[in-house]
Amino acid sequence: MRLDKYLKVSRIIKRRTVANEACDAGRVEVNGRIARASYDVKVGDVIKISLGNNLRTVEVVEISEHALKEDAAGMYKIIE
Repeated sequence: MRLDKYLKVSRIIKRRTVANEACDAGRVEVNGRIARASYDVKVGDVIKISLGNNLRTVEVVEISEHALKEDAAGMYKIIE
């Protein structure tokens, strides 16, 4: 699954266009490297997102094409 779509489906970022813009601006890293929106997300990837003063690091636990609001948080694990 594409990185921008994963960020949207997992509800880490609310809109896919915002996720796409964050990737284009170099604010999203996967496994320590700046990633493009087209990056193919895999289970076990570590994603770092910096939006404004907010820095969030998550590990991909599950990949699903669609997720209900209640299930979205189970797609990743927050790392601090």
